[in-house]
Amino acid sequence: MWQLLQMQSCQLMRQRLINVKSNGYFINIIKNKPSDAVKRYFSNVKNVKETDVKYTLLQLSSPWKLCTGVGLGLAARFLYSNSSVFCKALPSRIIQRRPKYNEDSSKFDWKRFWEYLLPHKWLLTAAVASALAVAFLNVYIPAMLGVIVNILAGMRSNPTIDFIDEIKLPALKLISLYIGQAAFTFLYIHLLAQVGERVAAQMKQDLFGSILQQDIAFFDQERTGELVNRITVDVQDFKSSFKQTISGGLRAITQVVGSAVSLLVISPHLTGLTLICVPSVVIGGTFIGSLLRKLSREAQAQIEKTTLVAEEAISNIKTVRAFAGEDNEARMFRDECNAAAELSMELGLGVGLFQAGTNLFLNGMVLATMFLGGHLMSTGQMSAGDVMAFLVNAQTVQRSVAQLSLLFGSVVKGLSAGGRVFEYINKEPVMDTSGKRTIKYHEFHGDIEFKDVTFSYPTRPEAVILRNFNLKIPAGKTVAIVGTSGNGKSTIAALLERFYDVTQGSVTIDGVDVKEMDPRWLRGRALGLISQEPVLFATNVMENIRYGRPHASDDEVYQAAKTANADGFIRNFPDGYNTMVGERGMALSGGQKQRIAIARAVLKNPPVMILDEATSALDGASEQIVQAALERASVGRTVLVIAHRLSTVRSADVIVVLNKGQIVEMGTHDQLKKLKGHYWNLIKQQDQDADNNSRSL
Repeated sequence: MWQLLQMQSCQLMRQRLINVKSNGYFINIIKNKPSDAVKRYFSNVKNVKETDVKYTLLQLSSPWKLCTGVGLGLAARFLYSNSSVFCKALPSRIIQRRPKYNEDSSKFDWKRFWEYLLPHKWLLTAAVASALAVAFLNVYIPAMLGVIVNILAGMRSNPTIDFIDEIKLPALKLISLYIGQAAFTFLYIHLLAQVGERVAAQMKQDLFGSILQQDIAFFDQERTGELVNRITVDVQDFKSSFKQTISGGLRAITQVVGSAVSLLVISPHLTGLTLICVPSVVIGGTFIGSLLRKLSREAQAQIEKTTLVAEEAISNIKTVRAFAGEDNEARMFRDECNAAAELSMELGLGVGLFQAGTNLFLNGMVLATMFLGGHLMSTGQMSAGDVMAFLVNAQTVQRSVAQLSLLFGSVVKGLSAGGRVFEYINKEPVMDTSGKRTIKYHEFHGDIEFKDVTFSYPTRPEAVILRNFNLKIPAGKTVAIVGTSGNGKSTIAALLERFYDVTQGSVTIDGVDVKEMDPRWLRGRALGLISQEPVLFATNVMENIRYGRPHASDDEVYQAAKTANADGFIRNFPDGYNTMVGERGMALSGGQKQRIAIARAVLKNPPVMILDEATSALDGASEQIVQAALERASVGRTVLVIAHRLSTVRSADVIVVLNKGQIVEMGTHDQLKKLKGHYWNLIKQQDQDADNNSRSL
C-alpha cells in the first residue's frame, strides 16, 4: 500500500513539475534523500521553467493538495523544507524578500512578558474576573431557561395557574442574568483593551529604542521594511492574540467545565452521548486547524513580500522612473499579489469548509439531543425544561470546544509574533558603548590620530579595508584624504564617528581612545558630519536645521543658515523656514539639501568637522556655492575632508593619498604634484575625463 502511495504521489509530482527547469538543483537534492521512488521520478524531470518553481512550492505546500496522498504530502514537505536549494532559479529580488525567521532566536520571553504585565496587574485581574463572571453566567442561564420552559409547558396542562405570578420571578432572574452578562462583557473587553494597548505601546517603544541602539553593522544586514514590520504588524498580532486568549480562552474553559457539570446533573444518559461526540470535534478541529494555521502563515509571509515590493519601489521611485522600470515593478507586484490572493482564497476555502462542517455537526447534535430528549420525556425521565437546559448547555460546550481549537492557532501566532518582537527588544549591541569620558569644551583641541589601525567590515570580515593604517591630524588643520573608490576613504570617517570599532589599533582624539568616550557626546557635540547624500526629514526647513541642536533658538538657526550660504534661498521660499522639504528632502535641489545639511552641522558648533564627499554629487555651479559654505563652516576647526574631486582639496594643509587601504603619498597639493606619483596620476585622469565630457557635449 505504501509503495502504491509513493508511486501515485511521485506521478502527480512529475506531472506538476514536468514543465519546470531544474538546472541541476533537483539532482543535488535527490542525492541526499532516501526515497528511491522520488529519486527515479525527479531524475527524469527536464525543461523546468524558472518562474514556475515559486508557484509549485506554494501549491505543493497547500493543505488541500496534501489530500492527494500521504506520499505527495511527504514530498511536498520535503520540497518546502529544502526550498532554499531552488533559490538560484528565482529572481534575486524575490529571494531577498523571503521573510527570515529563526525559531531559536525568536523564542518567546515569558519573563519579559510578565514584566510588561506587572504594572497593570490589577486591571488584568479585574478583566480576568469579569471574563470568568461572564462564563459562570453563561452556564447558569440555561438552567433559568429550563425553568421558564417548564412553566410554559405546565400552563397547557393546568390553565388555572396565574401565568404572571408563575413567570415573574424566573423572568426577573433571567433578565438580571442577561444584564449582568452584558455589564461584565463590557467590563472585561474595556479592561483588556486598556491592558493590551498599554502593553503593546510599551513594547513598541522598547522595540524602537532597542533598534535605534543597535550597531551600524546591524542595519547593514537588516532590511528597513522588515524592521518596520516587527514594530507594526508583529506587535499588533501579539496584542490581538493576547486579548483573544485572555477573554476567549478563560470563558471557553470555564464554560466547558461548568456546562459539563450541569449536563451530568440534568441527564447522565445524554451526557454520555455528548462525551462520545465531543472528542471527535476536538481531534478533527485540531487537525484541520493546524493545516489552516500553516496556510495562514504562508499567506501572511506572501502578503509581507507584496508589501516589501511596493515599499522598495515607492522609496526608490526616481531610480524606477530613470530606468523606465514602472512596468517591471508593476509586473512583480502583480505576481506577488496574485500569489497572495491564491493563498488567501485557499485559506478562505478552508475556513469556509471548517465552519460549514462545524455548523453541520452542531446542528446534528441538536437534532440528536432533541430526539433522545424527546424519548426520555416520553418515558418520564426528563421534563421539557430539562431538555431545553441540556440543549443549551450542550451547544455551549460544543461552541467553547470549537473556540478553544481556533484559539490555539491565535496563541501560536501570538507567541511567534511576540518572540520576534522580544528577539530585538532583548538584542544587545555588539559594540561596547559604556564609555563615559568627555572633554570639556575649553580643553578640547582636536588632535586626531589613527594608530596601527586594521579594519574590515563586520559583514565582510574576510575583506581587509585598512591595514596598519597610521595618520595624525593636527588640531585646527584641514587634512584631505583622496584616492580611487574602494580604498577606504569613507571608512576612515566612519571609524572616527565610531560607527564601527577598529579590528586592531586605536583611534584617539586629544589622546583619548574614542572607545572610552561617551558616544552620544562624541557624535552630538564633538564631531560634525556632512555626507555626500545628506538625508533630510519630512518636516520644515527650521526643524531640519534644528536637528543639529534641538534646543537652539530661531536666531541661532538663522545664523547657522547664513554661515552655510542657505539663508538667502530659504527666505525666497513661499513659507520661508516653515517650508516643508518632502520625504528625504525631495522637494529641494541637491545644492539646497547640502547647504541645509551644512547648517545643521554648523548649528551644534563641533570642534571637528568631517566632510565625506560633500560636493561630489553636485554640478559645477552648486559645487562652488557649497564649497564656499564649507570653507566658512571650517574656520577654526579640525577638518577631515574625504574627497574624490581633487579640485576641492587643493587648499588643504595636508593631502593624504590612499591606495589599497594604505598611505602611499602625503603632502601639500604642490608637493604631491611635483612627485608625479599617484596624486599626479589622479589629477591627470580627472583632467582627461573632463576633456572627454566637454567634447561629448
